[in-house]
Amino acid sequence: MAYHSGYGAHGSKHRARAAPDPPPLFDDTSGGYSSQPGGYPAPGADVAFNVNHLLGDPMANVAMAYGSSIASHGKDMVHKELHRFVSVNKLKYFFAVDTAYVAKKLGLLVFPYTHQNWEVQYSRDTPLPPRQDLNAPDLYIPTMAFITYVLLAGMALGIQKRFSPEVLGLCASTALVWVVMEVLALLLGVYLATVRSDLSTFHLLAYSGYKYVGMILSVLTGLLFGSDGYYVALAWTSSSLMYFIVRSLRTAALGPDTMGGPAPRQRLQLYLTLGAAAFQPLIIYWLTFHLVR
Repeated sequence: MAYHSGYGAHGSKHRARAAPDPPPLFDDTSGGYSSQPGGYPAPGADVAFNVNHLLGDPMANVAMAYGSSIASHGKDMVHKELHRFVSVNKLKYFFAVDTAYVAKKLGLLVFPYTHQNWEVQYSRDTPLPPRQDLNAPDLYIPTMAFITYVLLAGMALGIQKRFSPEVLGLCASTALVWVVMEVLALLLGVYLATVRSDLSTFHLLAYSGYKYVGMILSVLTGLLFGSDGYYVALAWTSSSLMYFIVRSLRTAALGPDTMGGPAPRQRLQLYLTLGAAAFQPLIIYWLTFHLVR
């Protein structure tokens, strides 16, 4: 009798495992482990991953975080060196901006063709600060644009699985070195052309740094719309920046005091302005084409 009872229990367990209609919990758990090892995916998780793939890419997030640290460290080093060699009062002039000025200046950099008066305004022989004069150059926009460019470059490299600290550092240092070389070339050209103007190193650094705005728009458009969108944005931002540089530098370099000078000197000053403007698209392309694939 005991033998019969044990045999029946064993047979019932065997039949429970081999039953054609097992409990739903058994099927769901087994299927979940076989199709998704490591947990139960929430409904619609695949759709959410596809939609947020660009912003949720781990490499892109790491690249942006590292780019932010590089930009912050570089900004601190620049400020430290500037305090050693540069008058803070003179530097404050180029950072005297407000929200309205930044918005209008960005619009002027993107679409400068309808702007009429390009002369810098003065008050008692002192130029008005940027927040009171749209034509006054500033260093706030170039500084913030450079930091944004480094972050955007890190994100682009992370999306393309090409991010590394060395590559991002090289990208940031190359962009900074090109601007420094451009400023030095402009200073040499101003000296050789014997231009009498109020242009200083900070003025030239500001005008050269405005190219970062066009670089950001070109890379961002390339990431969103591919290479075709990149080249369209590159052409537009380059032409706008060239027009802006020609009008701004020509007004500053060829002021009323130089209009009556010798014709060869005026031609040299004009060639200097046109050369500085024509150089902008080349630098923008060189610093951005490798970020768009």
